[in-house]
Amino acid sequence: MENDKESIKVLDECANLQRKKGNDYQNSHSIIKQADYYPRGVSTLLDIVHAKMLRLRSVIAAMEHDPSYVPNFESVEDSAKDMINYCSFIVSYCRGGMDGQVEGRDFLNRPTSAEASKQISAIRWTGEDAVINFKCGGRETAVYITE
Repeated sequence: MENDKESIKVLDECANLQRKKGNDYQNSHSIIKQADYYPRGVSTLLDIVHAKMLRLRSVIAAMEHDPSYVPNFESVEDSAKDMINYCSFIVSYCRGGMDGQVEGRDFLNRPTSAEASKQISAIRWTGEDAVINFKCGGRETAVYITE
C-alpha cells in the first residue's frame, strides 16, 4: 500500500469517506435505503455529479481570479472525492447492486416492461377517448386521454 500510486490512495480515501457518510445517510435506525435518494436512478445521480462539477468550476474560477480565495466549505479535493463516490454509485445502480433498489426496475428506476404491465390494471376506450387505470404508490389511479 505504501508503494501505491497517489490515485489509488485517493480511491482508498474515497471508499473510507463513502463508508463514513453511509453511516450518516443510512444508519441502522433509519428505514431509508441508499436507492431512496435517487428517485430517477442514474438520472438523479448524474444531476448530482453535474452539480458537483459546477461547484468545482465555480471554486476554480474564483481561485483563478483571486489567488487569496479560500473556499468556505468544500475544497476542490472534497468536491472531486464526492464526484468519484457518486460515479461509483452510478456503476452500482447500473449493476442493480445498490441497497434499496427495487427488482423489476431499470437503471432509471422505471418499471421494466414486465413490471409496467403488472401496474396497468385496465385500458378502456370510451368513443374517441381512452382511460388507463394503473397502480401508483399503492393506489389505483386513472389517466384520461382525449383527442
